[in-house]
Amino acid sequence: MKIRAEDGLAPGGVPLMGRREFLRAAAVGAALSPIAWVFQTACGRQGRDRPPNVVLIYADDIGYGDLGCYGAAAVRTPNTDRLASEGLLFTNAYATSATCTPSRYSLLTGEYAFRDPAARILPGDAGLIIDPARPTLPGMLRKAGYATGVVGKWHLGLGEGPGRLDWNGEIRPGPLEIGFDEAFLLPATGDRVPCVYVENRRVANLDPDDPIVVSYKDPLPGLPNGVTHRDSLKMDWSHGHNQAVINGIGRIGYMSGGASALWKDEEMADEFVRRAVAFMEKHRSRPFFLYFATHDIHVPRVPHPRFEGATDMGPRGDAIVQFDWCVGELLATLDRLGIADNTLLVLTSDNGPVVDDGYKDQAVERLGDHRPWGPLRGGKYSAFEAGTREPFIVRWPGRIESGVSGALFSQVDLFASLAAIAGRPMAEDEAPDSLDMSEALLGRDKTGRDHVIEQARTLSIVKGRYKYIRPNDGPRMNTLTDIELGNDPQAQLYDLEADPGEKVNVAAARPGVVAELEGLLGRIESAGRSRGRR
Repeated sequence: MKIRAEDGLAPGGVPLMGRREFLRAAAVGAALSPIAWVFQTACGRQGRDRPPNVVLIYADDIGYGDLGCYGAAAVRTPNTDRLASEGLLFTNAYATSATCTPSRYSLLTGEYAFRDPAARILPGDAGLIIDPARPTLPGMLRKAGYATGVVGKWHLGLGEGPGRLDWNGEIRPGPLEIGFDEAFLLPATGDRVPCVYVENRRVANLDPDDPIVVSYKDPLPGLPNGVTHRDSLKMDWSHGHNQAVINGIGRIGYMSGGASALWKDEEMADEFVRRAVAFMEKHRSRPFFLYFATHDIHVPRVPHPRFEGATDMGPRGDAIVQFDWCVGELLATLDRLGIADNTLLVLTSDNGPVVDDGYKDQAVERLGDHRPWGPLRGGKYSAFEAGTREPFIVRWPGRIESGVSGALFSQVDLFASLAAIAGRPMAEDEAPDSLDMSEALLGRDKTGRDHVIEQARTLSIVKGRYKYIRPNDGPRMNTLTDIELGNDPQAQLYDLEADPGEKVNVAAARPGVVAELEGLLGRIESAGRSRGRR
């Protein structure tokens, strides 16, 4: 895939102003779609009172090179490839962060996660980090008349936090307090306790006579853990993941009770698909927003037995095939219900790939020639491109022409872009970092954003052909995952047009560009502080 780049950089010196005003002024070349045009285009044959359904498929840890339509040859992804052939495949689309919780925070709030210190990788007993009083993507769409539902991984916290959340009673605040009408959740991640589903505000299938206890501090006495019972594990751990043993797999954190509510990893994808299909069937006669956040391909990778051996890469490769099956089931449901033509479907991932992330699942040994990061450098946790540049595919039959787009796009812009497509004007206090990129999303603008910001341990910015990584003193390697993190006490500048793999640091040869991008990055940060945000 050829990386889009522009010649040179726009002049600096943009004055400090309100955050939204500054960001809009900075988005040179980003055409804003008129609401009147959006209504006419979005509604089409359905009538002016019916905007499109929105299905957002949000994968976990899938890299830029993990899918067939992005060049993967060692794994077959026919359903995702079909989606790409019928829609628009982006080559320069980004998550806002190289880890999951911050990316999900930005996606749902339209605000960069670096503005909120709470938006970091969370333990399984963390409280909800999105203030129920603030505007959110599902809340905005609900006000626009949408039924809103989330199915799958959450990892944004639930309730009031450790010591104040009773997993055996009503769980709030949660998704229903920030704009979702319905929720069926994996509370945190598959490798963290509690290993139960939360349906709306309660643990699903919980026996009240077998209460759940969760601890992220001290072991719960008398229970097996991944150290004492290592020989009995069906999937061994390589680092961490050696506390509570659930379904024969060591986890992070301790829990007891809730036997009737425990999930089976092998059945998770099936359960999420079943719930997503039911939501679409229930709301087929009105506009709906489905946030379908898969567990695949996050660890532990335990695909259903019918997918075992689907690739030569072991569980990681087989989990990609399972993810693709999920995509196919959602596409088939839209076709069966006769609503595919009025559904805007977006597929992307929360951060870049990781091979060994804590379990001995042969992901390293059986990787072969497959490159999860594609032509890029780094991966999950990394400031290099593979940490945040993601697969990103959009389909809306009859509205979006199929093809490939090099437009620069950030997931933080889905809030404002979907608001425009739904025909709902944005309030000043909504999604303060989100820009209306609906013209790019719909394939009408081939340029997109003026710049994107990436967050790992440090901040980076891509503008034109250049990427600047701010200096920091963090480790250069994550030795556990064997990923280059992009940390360096010296400034880094890469010419992505000439050097997409970020091999040659040209900061010393381009001091003016370094100064300009550091200045722009600083002004964007200040625009947030000037509004009183954390």
